[in-house]
This record gives sequence, C-alpha cells and structure tokens, in this order.
Amino acid sequence: MRTLVRFTTVGLTPLILLLSLTMSHSTAALPTESASNSLLRPWSGPYGGVPPFDQIKVAEFPQAFTVGMQEQLADIARITDTQRAATFDNTIAALERSGRTLDRVYRLFGIYGSTLKDDQVQAIESEWAPKLAQQADLITQNTALFKRVEAVYTTREHSQLSAEQKRLTWVVYTNFVRSGAQLDAPAKEKLSALNQQLATLYTQFSQRLLNDENEHWLALKSEADFAGLPDSVRAGLIAGAEARGIDALGAVLNTRSSVEPFLEYSTRRDLRETVWRTFIGRGDQADKNNTKDIITQILALRAERAQLLGFKTHAHWRLEDSMAKTPEHAMALMESVWPAAVARVREEVADMQAVADQRSAREGTPAIRLEAWDYRYYAELVREQKYDLDSNKVKPYLQLEKLREGMFWVAGQLFGFYFKEVPAGQVPVAHPDIRVFEVTNAAHEHVGLWYFDPYARPNKESGAWMNEYRSQERFLKPVTTIVSNNSNFVKGKPGEPVLISWEDATTLFHEFGHALHGLSSHVTYPTLAGTSVARDYVEFPSQLLEHWLSTPEVLNRFALHVDTGQPMPAALVQKIHSAATFNQGFKTVEYLSSALIDMKLHLSGKRVIDPDTFEAETLAALGMPREIVMRHRTPQFGHIFSSDGYSAGYYSYLWADTLSTDAWEAFMEAGGAYDPAVAKRLREHVFMIGNTEDPADAYRAFRGRDPGTSALMRHRGFPVKETHPNTPK
Repeated sequence: MRTLVRFTTVGLTPLILLLSLTMSHSTAALPTESASNSLLRPWSGPYGGVPPFDQIKVAEFPQAFTVGMQEQLADIARITDTQRAATFDNTIAALERSGRTLDRVYRLFGIYGSTLKDDQVQAIESEWAPKLAQQADLITQNTALFKRVEAVYTTREHSQLSAEQKRLTWVVYTNFVRSGAQLDAPAKEKLSALNQQLATLYTQFSQRLLNDENEHWLALKSEADFAGLPDSVRAGLIAGAEARGIDALGAVLNTRSSVEPFLEYSTRRDLRETVWRTFIGRGDQADKNNTKDIITQILALRAERAQLLGFKTHAHWRLEDSMAKTPEHAMALMESVWPAAVARVREEVADMQAVADQRSAREGTPAIRLEAWDYRYYAELVREQKYDLDSNKVKPYLQLEKLREGMFWVAGQLFGFYFKEVPAGQVPVAHPDIRVFEVTNAAHEHVGLWYFDPYARPNKESGAWMNEYRSQERFLKPVTTIVSNNSNFVKGKPGEPVLISWEDATTLFHEFGHALHGLSSHVTYPTLAGTSVARDYVEFPSQLLEHWLSTPEVLNRFALHVDTGQPMPAALVQKIHSAATFNQGFKTVEYLSSALIDMKLHLSGKRVIDPDTFEAETLAALGMPREIVMRHRTPQFGHIFSSDGYSAGYYSYLWADTLSTDAWEAFMEAGGAYDPAVAKRLREHVFMIGNTEDPADAYRAFRGRDPGTSALMRHRGFPVKETHPNTPK
C-alpha cells in the first residue's frame, strides 16, 4: 500500500506515507488575498464536501502551503499560550483540531504527486518537501507544547478518559518522543536539518525513478516482435504505444503491468532479455536518473538520525512502535521462511530446465541455461504441463469491470456495504479516467466515497495503491471517508473490456482491502482512524481480502468469459485451486529477498553503502538463486527510498500474511468464507477500530489466540514448522 500521510502535528513528514486527512474545520479566517485560492476553501458539495478537482490549479499549491502552515502554527500557539493546566481537551484534543487546512492541502498535493506528476508538480515538490519537514519539526520540537502533552500522558491512567482517549494520548506522546521532543536544543536543530535533507532526497529519488520509467520502453516494430503474445496482451501493448505517441506497432512500457505479461508469454527470448534488463535496471542506468548516489546519502542520514534519537540503527527506530517491536523479531520470521522458499525454487528451476531441455531436443535448437528473463515464461509451460492450467485460458474470464463488481459483492456480503456509481460530472475528479462510487450500508446510510483510477498514463506512478483523501472521524462532527484505488492497467479501446491476469486480479482485491479498511472505520479521532495502524499490521486486512477472489461465489458470478458471458467452468476453477501453491518459491523469494535487503541495509548503521555492491554481496551470502532477481532492486526500491514509509519495514507483507492466512483459516474452521459470525468479529475487532487498540490485542479479540506461522507455510505449500511472530507488549 502506498498512501498519504495526514500532515499532523505529531507525525513525520515524507510526502508519501501512511494516511488520514480530514476536512478543514479551521478557526482562522483566510487572508483576503488568499480567498480566491481553491485549495484554501473548505470542501463543498455533496457527501459532506468533495475535493474541488475542477477548480484546482497546480500553481495555487505554494500559497496554500504557506497559509496552511501559518494557520497551523497559530493553532499551536493558542495551545501553548494558555495559562490553564494541561488537559486532554485543551492539549490532545486541541492538537486534533489544529492544522486542518494544511492537512487538506497536503493530501491534495499528494494525489497530484502520485497520479499527475508533471514538471510543474515536480518543481513544487522539490521546493516544498524540506519546508514541510521543517514545519513538522517546529511542532514536535516545541518544548512548551511537549510539556503539556507529557503532562496529559503521565496522568492519563488516573484521569476520567475513555479508552480511545487514552490510546490517542499514548500515540501523540509516543510520536513526539520518537520525533525528538526530548532532545536538547542543538540536537533538535541537527535533527531538523537531517529531516529536511531527507525530504529533499526522497523527492529526488521518486522523481528520478518516475522519469526513468517514462523515458525507457521497448518499441515493437514488426509482427515478429509480437510472437507468442495472446490477443489481450498484444492489444495492451498496441494501446500503450498509442497512448505514449510511440512510432511503432506496439511498446512494452517500463512498468510492471506492461513488462510481466510480456515476460510470461513472449517466445522472443532476445526481447524478453531486453525488456527484463531495462525493467530491473531502473534507477541503475548511467544517466541523469541514476539513484545510487541518493540511496547512499539517504542511508547515511538515516543512520545519523537514528543515533541522534538514541537508537542503534534506523531499523531499531522504525520498528519500535510496530508489532514486531525489534528488527531481530522481524528477521527471525523472514529467516524461518527463507530456506523453504529457496528449496522450492530449486525444485521449480529443475522442472523448468527439464521443459527447456525437452523443447531444445524436440526442435533441434541449442540448449539454454535458464536465466531470470526466462522464469515467468517457462513457469507458465510447467504450470500447463503439471496442472493442465494455461493462464492464457484464465485471462478471458478476468474482466476488470466484472471483477470490480465482484469486489463490491464481497463487500456487501462481509461488511454490508453497497456501491453505486455517481453520475459523471456530479463529483469533480482529477482525471477523466477516474470514476466515483457512493458507499452506503444496509440501513441506506452514507458511508463514504470510493474513487477508481485504474489506467496507466504518463506522469502517473507505476504499481497499485490506495489513497485516503479524507479519513473518518466523529470528533468535531461526523465526517465520512473518501478513499481511492489506483492501478496501471493499459486502457483498451472505447467499449473494449480490459482483461487482467490472475496476479493483477489478486492485487486488485488487495488494494480494495485497504479501501474497505478505511471505509469501515468507526472511531472518534482522525489520528486513530482507518488504516493509521502499525506498518506491519496495515497489510493484514488487505492481504486477507485477496482470499475471496478464488471463492466459488465470486468466480461463478463474476469470472465471466469476455466473449460468451459464461462463468468459468468448474473444471477450470478446480485447476486454479489445485495450482494454488504453484510457483510459490519464486513469489516468496522474489519478495523476501527485497525485504531482507531492506532490513540489512538499515541494520548497517554508519557503514558507507554502495547499493550495487551491498546488494550483490548480501544476496550471495543469502544464497539467492541466480534465476531470480529481487522484486524491487535497490536502485528502484520506491517503498523504502521515496519516503520513510516502508524503510526497514518491507518485511511487513510477510508479517501481515502470517496474520491473514491464520485469519482465513478462522473462516474455514467455521461456516466458510462468508460465515456471518466470523465476518462480524472481523469487522468489529479489525476493520472498524483503526488504531484505538494495540494490534496484538485486537487480533487476539478476533481470533481468540495469537497467530502462528503454520497457516502461512500451508498456504504457500511449504513444510510446516510452527513459530509465533507476536511479541509481548
């Protein structure tokens, strides 16, 4: 999940991080000269107000940031200037009321920065990232403010506070301390300088990576270049070239959604190698977009910051408030899975090499040694041979729009949510491809809005993610959620259904799980709302929702053939289930190698890191299979270098999958995937509560016990060796 941080007075300040922005309830009047700035006006219109995308001009952001920052500092001054003793209401709750205009502006700019990042947006991003970092430090390093926060914190257990108010007080205090509130004046000044430098480097990294992706592609100039490609993949590559104005029959764009289908089906081994090398070389080319110098600087500054804050390494600082608590616990989980995953890869490679050898003998062509650009291609041949399952025969049943309907149906069954598309024009959108749906509950009450932005375009970051435009709260008044799901599918011709792979369909359900987490939120305070939970817990609800894609109820209703409209045959469904653990060695090693590199980079302390050398030496020491490359090589690892977001935290997907597979078995042990009692517990103890409870306690309330790793290993088809990832509070 890549989401946007609420620009709070207690959080950190990368432009892309966790979530939770609310509407403005500013108590300060806008300066006259700012009155015409669309970004500074409270959102108006239906559904409690909506983002004014039809009025926003990118040039308005600098002034809006300036006014929002001034307003926030004035709000803080009102808190610290009071002579009354610190209480929850005049300090903690007052912080929740503060800075609302800046929150709103910051969130809107984040949407432009991830989906409409043209040169103008990049220039503003470069200028304002360090200024926003400095703004946050001005607040968390405010001694008078922290003393008031500390006073409420130390008396919280003896005050007449609700459980949620106590939790909010703990979160606020903890964030202040982790942000350097207890440092002396020189150390605070140094910390602020480090944060500003890092904010600048994060922006430079993400901009270089996006520019690299935009500037490289493989032009397909003859019919021979399309050899082996299914019609749906072919159509997507043709559309991609047309969208980018590339003078060729088609183009493999330098994005995952374009590259992976080509690697899976193309019979042109030479072109597969070219595409693969271009994709894994993002940020690593000898040009202006090379990111390695930035990475070295980021790692050094993070190490310095961690030591300034009193932590051994950046990893120890990042994991202190996670479920894992320490890097050692996270490493233990990863290392418990790694050997089984590598062993499975050896089996997969042997199977694929045998198929390659058989083909060479049959066709009288030179034998090949399997390489990384061959893995996906030969894996498909083995899948077909072992399970009689051809992914190309599955794809015609996976229409993007039908799967969207399937997600809505699942949301209705599990959460009582219903989605209705808002007619075009009634709600402004940032781009014509974006559609808006109103979400209501069983009582026909408005729950929120879901924006769907599914298609790739220039200046849009690659991948898939969820944004939260506005988080739920009941603090000053009831405020409903606005979320979006964003993907990079290649848009077909008008009226032409878009077909996606099973992996892309799984990702679609995953990101929708994040959206449901935000939409389900039912808390009082915005800082605790929705997905504002520990990094290694936030992926749990989303990874859990992936399981519903393969349920017969979804496949029978929504996996309809693009030409015949007939549901996926039972025999094909059975083949999908039979092959559920196929290629799990590849998938796990591809992911886990990235997670291990991430953690080891951030456990290296003050060691000067050359990214390529560190990556090569570490993977060699791990015994990385030569036929696989990391899912995110270091020079393009946006999760960990475009912000602090997943830094020393990419392990979170495995940690969360330990929870999600265990939770799925709770359904299987009961009445099945749609068991109402288990779904009710899931809603009440996971999806609705945000960060109002410790996540370990919340999971135990849902499951009745702590999770172990046995479900995770079973789900991946690995030998079961039980361990327990949870640690004491």
